[in-house]
This record gives sequence, C-alpha cells and structure tokens, in this order.
Amino acid sequence: MDIPQKKDFPPKTMLNIIIAISAYSSAIFILYFVNTQNDWTFKILGAFLFSLVGNTIFSLLHESVHGCFSWNKKINYIFGVISGSFFPTSFTIQKHCHLGHHRRNRTDVEMFEMYYPTDNIMMKKLQLYTIVTGCYWTSPIIGCSAFLFFPNLLKINLLRSKDPDIQHMSADAMISDLERSHPIISRLEIIYTILFQASLFYFLNLSFLSWLLCYWSFAIAWGGLQYADHAWTKRDVKTGAWNLKVNPLFRFFYLNYHDHKVHHMYPYLPWNYLPKFVNKEEYRPEFYKIWLKLLKGPTLVTEPNPIIDNELANIIKDQGRS
Repeated sequence: MDIPQKKDFPPKTMLNIIIAISAYSSAIFILYFVNTQNDWTFKILGAFLFSLVGNTIFSLLHESVHGCFSWNKKINYIFGVISGSFFPTSFTIQKHCHLGHHRRNRTDVEMFEMYYPTDNIMMKKLQLYTIVTGCYWTSPIIGCSAFLFFPNLLKINLLRSKDPDIQHMSADAMISDLERSHPIISRLEIIYTILFQASLFYFLNLSFLSWLLCYWSFAIAWGGLQYADHAWTKRDVKTGAWNLKVNPLFRFFYLNYHDHKVHHMYPYLPWNYLPKFVNKEEYRPEFYKIWLKLLKGPTLVTEPNPIIDNELANIIKDQGRS
C-alpha cells in the first residue's frame, strides 16, 4: 500500500465541528442527568454514557493536537482548547506531552507492561495498575496544577532523577515535554479550564460525587485504551501499536482511535481515513483481551530499546510548530 500524502487527506472540519458541539452538549446533559438521579442504576448508566462521550471529546482533542481537526489553525486551536477543558487539561500542554509520546513510543520510558530483570517490579506493577484503574488520568490534572501554582515542584530531584527505575516511570520525560509548553499561553488555558469546570459545578448545581462518578468512569475507559493500544506490541517507535478489533459502537464513539498503529505510522491522517489503511491481513487482537492481560501485571521484556525514527521525529516536530 502506498504511503498516504497529507495533502490528499484533508480534515472534514464541518463534520468535526458538528460532532464536537454534539459531544460537548451531551457531556453537559449527562452530568446534569447523573446529578439529579437518586436511583444508582441510572447514575451508573449515565456515568457509562459519559465515559463514551468523554472519549469522543478526547478523540477530538487528539485530532487538534495533531492539527487534524481542521487545517484552519484558529479553528483547530479553539476546539482543542474547548475539548481540553472537558478532560480537564491545557491544550498546549497536552499537545507537547502527546507529541513527546510519539517520539518515545515503545522506548524504555514508555514500556509500562514489561520490565527488565533489574527493574523494581513493585514500581512497575504500581504504574501499570494506575493506568487500568483510571488513576493515570489524574496525572495531567496534577501536572497542570503544579505548572500553574507550584512550578518548583516539577524540579524536585525525585521526579527528575536519572535512576533507571525513576526514568522508566516516564516522569522526567513527561515533565520535559511540559516545560516545552508556552509559559503564558499554557497558564491561560489552565485558568480557562478551571473556570469552565467551576461553571459546570455552579450552573448545574453539580455535586462532587456526581462529577467524580462520571469522570472516573471516563478515566477507566480512557486509561485502559491509552495503553491497550500499545501493550506487547513490537518495540518500534513508529509501528509499536495495535489496530485493535472493537465493537462498532465503541469505534463510533472513539472515532476510530482503535486503529492506532495506522495513526502512529501516519500521525497526520484525520480519524475518518484511518480504517482505509488498516492491513486486514495483519493480526489484530481484540481490545478486551489486551485489557484483561494488563490486569495480570507486567511481563519480562525480550526486545531491546528501539531506535528513534528520524523521519517520524521530523513529522512530529512539524506538528509541534503548527
């Protein structure tokens, strides 16, 4: 199959705007619905629906990060910031951290499901289980809060240590990405996100329990997919991801996010083109099987640390400037 050229696959901007407005409105309504229910059956059902819609919004945020929501930079940025406020995070910080992930994919600092004999296995297990239980979702929130209010916390020796166990937790790598963010723009985005979330509480008379129920449901779904997409794939920066098999309902809500290998190979492709480049003859595991395997804990690594792909690194560098 020929390598797709970016110019031949423009984003469907109007479709993305319609999906975004629908998803934003649905998320707010679901929060209101969950908050007004006394029956826990309806609360849990609402939280599950919020997890689906929340991942639609995150997928749109992901499109904006790669400049694929719209080729109009203003539209791409505006919807990136709005989508980020639902997560909640700063769009600019998310952009730098996510593009950093593309540069480091399957390297030692992002190999969470496997370990070297010299690694601290308990730290590895702790990190993996924070991902599948949704705790990992709090890391962008904590990082943004520290960036805004306590920037010196990001410089403490424990987080920036060159000790292999600390390096393999990815803290130093993520903080390095965060420090690439524009100091003023990123902080303004964080303030906007705080005001947006506060307005949800005020105008919806939202309880913290209802908010937490919805967002933790989203966090579990989001965290599981973020790493199931990569777990036990080839240790290659460019091709180290799965094109997962998934229920059509989830594919609809996640905007083809499960076609993740195609995305890592061609990060400039908008979501609606990804299925076209999935190799149907290639092994494609089912999402739930990878997720269940993650619950069993990390396994011993058998492949070496991959070499950075220079061509991919240049593509990611260009997206970082856009």
